[in-house]
Amino acid sequence: MDTQQQTYALETTANTKQQESRNRLMELFKNSPLPSPDLLFNLGLYTRSSLLVKFLVMYEVYQKFLNVPGVIMEFGTWWGQNLVLLENLRSILEPFNKQRKIIGFDTYSGYPLPTDADGNSAVWQEGSYATSADYVEYLEELIKTHEAGNVLGHLQGVHQLVKGDVIQKVPEYFTQHPETIVAFAYFDMGLYEPTKVALNTIKSHMVSGSVILLDELTWPEAPGEALAFKELFRPNEYSIEKIKLYPSKTIVTMK
Repeated sequence: MDTQQQTYALETTANTKQQESRNRLMELFKNSPLPSPDLLFNLGLYTRSSLLVKFLVMYEVYQKFLNVPGVIMEFGTWWGQNLVLLENLRSILEPFNKQRKIIGFDTYSGYPLPTDADGNSAVWQEGSYATSADYVEYLEELIKTHEAGNVLGHLQGVHQLVKGDVIQKVPEYFTQHPETIVAFAYFDMGLYEPTKVALNTIKSHMVSGSVILLDELTWPEAPGEALAFKELFRPNEYSIEKIKLYPSKTIVTMK
């Protein structure tokens, strides 16, 4: 079992029977009799409920900041599925808002070594959640292709991928773009130090109604996210709620 598989095994809540079902679903997908165009149009045949709920949650969260001006940011993009979902939701929910830029930050080389604030969880393996060396270029092309097929698709460039260490890249981005207003920020890094730097940097660029989605706020395996958030935000500055369909995720709305 490689490092990534070990991480999956530690994170999953699925029992043996459920994992066997997922493996069988993967086999059915790989051996699908559908022609490629039909397969792409019928991906719902192979979308299990635990993935579908993530799509529903992203739709729910998007509506919370729909009337707030500013950009969308994700810290910890991995393969970039959320960025694609957000691009398509932007096209569905506000098709003429081409000022809603979507920006993703990731090392694309996986996790660094955790610090003491991150505890001793075996989840955080150095290099886990890495992508292939040239994946950023592929993801860029993928997002552009989605964008081109959406409303006002001829107006390109309403997204940006920032590759590198968040600790350096996020402050650097806001130094170069001090006018930025953040309507929505999705945090899925887990580790204390990059989470704290990114939260601290974006805080002064948020407005009333801006939304933060925290992926691991109450997960014991990732104490760093909660520590970073609690050190930077006072209770009177925000309202907070768990997501009904996905209780491990937390929505923070700025007052």
